[in-house]
Amino acid sequence: MEAEARNILERAAESSFPPLHAVHHLLSVGVCVRCILRLLGAYSSACSYACLTASVLHSFLEEHDESIKGGSCPCLSMNDAYCSVCLGVLLPTFHRDEGLETPNGISHIDNMSSVISQAVHGESYQVDEFSLEISLPPVIAANERAVRLYMKQKYGNENWFKDKMFAQQTMSVKEALRLLIAPSLEKLMNAKHGNNSFRIRLTYTHGDASQKLHSLLPNEHSRKRKPDSRKGGDASNEAHKRNSADGNPIQTSESDSFIYKSLEGIQDQEFCNAFQLPPEKVFKPCHLLISCLRSPTYLGGRYLKLSRNVSQSCWIIDDERMGEASVEEIIGENVRAICRGDSCKFHAAGREDIDVRMLGSGRPFLVEVLNVRSIPSETEVQQIEERINNSEKKYVIVRNLKLVDNEIWTMMREGEAEKQKQYTALIWTSRDLTDDDLHNISIMKEMEIVQKTPIRVLHRRSPLERKRIIHWMEIEKITGSSNYYLLHLCTQAGTYIKEFVHGDLGRTHPSIGAIIGCRAEILQLDVTDVKMDFLP
Repeated sequence: MEAEARNILERAAESSFPPLHAVHHLLSVGVCVRCILRLLGAYSSACSYACLTASVLHSFLEEHDESIKGGSCPCLSMNDAYCSVCLGVLLPTFHRDEGLETPNGISHIDNMSSVISQAVHGESYQVDEFSLEISLPPVIAANERAVRLYMKQKYGNENWFKDKMFAQQTMSVKEALRLLIAPSLEKLMNAKHGNNSFRIRLTYTHGDASQKLHSLLPNEHSRKRKPDSRKGGDASNEAHKRNSADGNPIQTSESDSFIYKSLEGIQDQEFCNAFQLPPEKVFKPCHLLISCLRSPTYLGGRYLKLSRNVSQSCWIIDDERMGEASVEEIIGENVRAICRGDSCKFHAAGREDIDVRMLGSGRPFLVEVLNVRSIPSETEVQQIEERINNSEKKYVIVRNLKLVDNEIWTMMREGEAEKQKQYTALIWTSRDLTDDDLHNISIMKEMEIVQKTPIRVLHRRSPLERKRIIHWMEIEKITGSSNYYLLHLCTQAGTYIKEFVHGDLGRTHPSIGAIIGCRAEILQLDVTDVKMDFLP
């Protein structure tokens, strides 16, 4: 391994490696071997090799640098210090989190990868592919800028410095760290690294260095924001929602974002006056928090609700539960248990009241499961459906349950506004209807009605006036009874059916009561079809 590292440095030296005295000087001010290679733009991919260590570079310098040849490199006494740029992120002596064991006899990189792998497997995630998200404290960006400006002051007039474009096009700490640990993680986890919905997030923080950085910011940049003690003082996320490996933005804390903006707003001369050049040596490593997150998993289908005492979502008023159960809980909990997710959200194409049954082909729905440990197989999805449908209390039936992608969410939302719905209502009228009454109702097609927000929902919905279409109606008398009828109708989505029957004190017009010229009341209501293209 050491021979490989020396070969890397030899090749770097052959490809216009910067003068060794500059490399030696960076090492003497506390910059690690990988940051030296990054910042000098010398064979930049070399900094991703795990076998590169400070001792190898020391040895290389002692052999090749005439100024120290035959002597001892004084930089070897710096063993207790961490990199003054990356704060030890790229040469991890990794201080492990409580409860995680680190195997002995392996490299620092493999050591760190092992701990990350333990964290993933400790949560029992099923992982075939993964992506790495890396969040660094803003002080690392400040340190890198300080070293760049220091080198510019010291070597700015030398040709090699100008040729190397020292201040441009270098590998970032995040890129280098990703290249360092991804291959080792792939082997340990037997999974591929790339763009994937399963993300391993490495959040680095350094309280002392970040606090000092904040105190060094000029007053006009620092007075508006102070580190939030509730968030651990220093910011844990990189600012401006900088992109992660899979292209998804990493959310940033407000304090971090402000510090990055402040640093960007400081001119070089002002920066040199305010900050120490080069940055001071660091004797405490970053703290690393490992977290895992999988993008939401979606299962979709249609549900039938067979009870008039089951709400669609969990309904609690003044700590008292309304109804015996909810569709959301019956379906969601069965899905979450199989997927082993943190929680789930239930989404449906519209909703029915607690006392309304959902029959026919059922109502389209999605269950969004958050941070699942296991992606369900087709067999497991079928088991979820069977478990719900074979439950002792036949409250809810599920049909055509499938694992779907998040695009189906958009389809459901778009279809929800355009869908038609069919109903069957048991109604009572204050007089017996004639054959002409029944005929007049049944010949009405594409009738426009105007509905003000019903009185029963005014406490939770805005007082609006809505126009809706009744596409068709059929009415039939119930044999052996007087004044009781079954009303079948097809309406535009969003029509309040109960109010269309009784008129809601004139707030819906026309209504069935107004059409037949007598009082009409609705006794029971069933949704019999939701016409919508969704999971054929």
